[in-house]
Amino acid sequence: MTAPDYTGHVDAKGDPSTRDLPDITVTKLSVGPIDNNAYLLVCKHTGEGVLIDAANDADRILTLLTATSAPTPLRTVITTHQHWDHHVALPVVVTATGARTAAGVPDAPALPVTVDQPLDHGDTVALGDCTLEIIALRGHTPGSVAVLYRDPKGHGHLFTGDSLFPGGPGKTNSPQDFTSLMDDLESRVFGQLPDDTWVYPGHGDDTTLGRERASLPQWRARGW
Repeated sequence: MTAPDYTGHVDAKGDPSTRDLPDITVTKLSVGPIDNNAYLLVCKHTGEGVLIDAANDADRILTLLTATSAPTPLRTVITTHQHWDHHVALPVVVTATGARTAAGVPDAPALPVTVDQPLDHGDTVALGDCTLEIIALRGHTPGSVAVLYRDPKGHGHLFTGDSLFPGGPGKTNSPQDFTSLMDDLESRVFGQLPDDTWVYPGHGDDTTLGRERASLPQWRARGW
């Protein structure tokens, strides 16, 4: 189920929006000067949280953890990729919470903190009693990862960083990187997950795989 006010859009510097699922909640917050999305996932059974991208505005992210009557213990911060705008707040958030850090193996050395859990394709990260799956999407950066939550009572929820947006894949810097990203998106995402999978990107509004699937040939042909 979805909270009535959750649309997948949040205003830059505006209030967060929370999606209420049977076993977890997903809170989306726009942070920083270029509208980065930070996502706080909380297990309803244990109260434990995982943050995807401590991108900026550490004070606003930390406020999310105390927004309810029972503060959220933050167990892990997953960084989707090494670009600076996705980890500006990471050192402050980790120091304040004691959370573990996780990031794709090739990108981990570029982060401003020690990475406790280097991530490979197919790895998992615990979210209380729930499980998050890691999908490596090589191309935007060598170690970019997406994070998948399979709702046992609903559809999938995929957090894609800068690898997939409404309207196409994320930016790449060479034809080889573009081909790598498209290959991974087609084989590991669109080839494995159904149309009702909800996509939460690193910037801007949400989408679904069903809305984007028909455009795959167009993206491949245009080369970006």
